[in-house]
Amino acid sequence: MDENGRDITCLDPIATAALKAANISRDMLPSLSKEDLRDLLPGPEHFRRRRTIWRLNHDENEGQETDLCRPSTSHGTCDFSPIPTPQPSLFPSSSSSCPNPSPSPVFSPPSFSSQSPQPQHGASRTVQLPSPLYVLYTDTELEQSRSTFSEKQRAGEEGDYVLSKDLRCRLIRNTVTSMLSIKRAAGDDFNYPCSRELTVMAKRLIEYYPMLQDRSQTSRAEWETVKKQLLKRVQNVTTPKKKQGSTPSRKRPRSLSFQSSHETYTDETDESTASTLILERSPPSRCSTPEAEQLCASETESPQTQARHYKTLQAMYKTKARPNKMDVAQLLDLEIQARRAFIDSDVTKEQDRPSKILKAYPCFGELDHLMDELRRVLNQGNSHFLTELKTRWGTFCERAQFYGVFKKLMRPPQLDKVKHSIAMMKALPEMFPSPMAPPKKLRHASEALLHVLESAEDPNTFLQTRPLSSPVVIICETNCILAIGTMPVLIFPKEDIHESVMYLMACYYTFHLTYPKCIATLLSVVQTEVLLDAIHDHDMTTSYKKAMADWKKFISD
Repeated sequence: MDENGRDITCLDPIATAALKAANISRDMLPSLSKEDLRDLLPGPEHFRRRRTIWRLNHDENEGQETDLCRPSTSHGTCDFSPIPTPQPSLFPSSSSSCPNPSPSPVFSPPSFSSQSPQPQHGASRTVQLPSPLYVLYTDTELEQSRSTFSEKQRAGEEGDYVLSKDLRCRLIRNTVTSMLSIKRAAGDDFNYPCSRELTVMAKRLIEYYPMLQDRSQTSRAEWETVKKQLLKRVQNVTTPKKKQGSTPSRKRPRSLSFQSSHETYTDETDESTASTLILERSPPSRCSTPEAEQLCASETESPQTQARHYKTLQAMYKTKARPNKMDVAQLLDLEIQARRAFIDSDVTKEQDRPSKILKAYPCFGELDHLMDELRRVLNQGNSHFLTELKTRWGTFCERAQFYGVFKKLMRPPQLDKVKHSIAMMKALPEMFPSPMAPPKKLRHASEALLHVLESAEDPNTFLQTRPLSSPVVIICETNCILAIGTMPVLIFPKEDIHESVMYLMACYYTFHLTYPKCIATLLSVVQTEVLLDAIHDHDMTTSYKKAMADWKKFISD
């Protein structure tokens, strides 16, 4: 009972309790706006209750447009036969019984001024599919636009009238929002409207708003443009993500392979021609239906969305010299699939690849983003990967010191950490030797890793005369330069020289580069022992197997 003593049990208990709690009587209901009803019953789960209350209090002023679009069972076409709309009462008299509310009530469009044109060809604002019932969005400005179009149509000037971009975007946006809300309120497992539903909705929008018709010769159907806009809006909606358990799922790490340029393998030929290639992950499983292929954004970002992320990233570096690192990292996480497909495509020559990648992604000229890309390639789901990597590298260096002394390649550790790190890097290629000799201009295999500038030597001159295009660390008097080919990439402090091998490995992975043959064995050992990135058995060269056997024997003794 309300405050006037009238029964309100026709509504379900939740709606009745909400009305009573707000002290709203039957006489006050017609004065409530849709915004008031949303405040009273918020959330998509109360959509049907809000709709029922609005319908029951505004039916007396609304038109009786009840033509529904029902897909035919045989051909999937629309049947526009009218369906009678029941008119339940909110406050029935004591002698009449309250009918059970329909689970899918049909509601008519709201009434507008007499100048507004009636829907043409029996078009209504309701779209009836097997499940659920969708409603077209409209407002005063859109109805005024329909009225203006109708007047121009009677005058034969409808070809000059175009719906404004603002109204078109508002119509598409709110129509998709309404469809998603109705989907969520249906109570079933939430999924996006499929392609068939978007097609039916696009056709109904064209009928109700004829000014949306695409009359261009390139369009196959007058509703095709509207459907594309609906689909684009659906794809741009953020998908509700399910909560993950205490142990997140781990992605299968990438593996690296040594691929020979010859089809036949011999011991020495295999070793001398070996090169490192990043193997692609297995292709993702395809969706079972066309609708799922269009709306599978619940797992990955769509190509259009990733392209938009890339444009945002480019704009950040055009407007700011050093954008916020957290913002850049987030965009790189979202755009990783398109980026790795571009980098791993091998469309350009390997010598030109780093410069083109740095031009497209200037963020990789910063050490933090370069190392973070290594994490994304190897183990994107592990936020502590870089910390664990530095720990493993420190352990490897401690063992390699004794291993170098054991093989009489190094002296005992020095007090100067920088000098000791340089001595370590120079000895590493001899600890894990490759059968292929370095180019004559390098003189030593360690020159493929680092080069210490002499007092009068210019770094640019050295890079121009260097025979290799692989990443290299140039040690100056005060700092270090990380370069690829003839192009300097970044500068880091000289005190961090002990981590420079990790920076080099990040370059190989980020820019998808091949290991130089003269240090391929060393980098393969670092790959498996420090990066924990396995190599397939048939890609292991004889020199790698021998080096690993000696190393395992030493650390196990």
